Amino acid sequence: MRAMDVKLNQPRVTPDASTQQASRKGARSVFGFIQELKEELKKVSWTSKEALLFSTKVVIGATLLFGLGIYLFDLVIKGALDFIAIVAHFIFG
Repeated sequence: MRAMDVKLNQPRVTPDASTQQASRKGARSVFGFIQELKEELKKVSWTSKEALLFSTKVVIGATLLFGLGIYLFDLVIKGALDFIAIVAHFIFG
């Protein structure tokens, strides 16, 4: 049988009871998943507000310190390269 021999006017398949049940079951499984998710989240041990604020302050402080350190290191490298450029300009004209 060649591809051209296939009839184009095939009857349409209407959704029967089993496909409708499957779609309802899929909707129920989504709601069931969400319910199970809520139950699992109740079991999680959450940090206290004080511990969360302290950790946030530590992260912000460390970020600022590392940023300042990188900035100062960048200034030192820039100064060294500028010094090398001045010396090279003085020597080579």
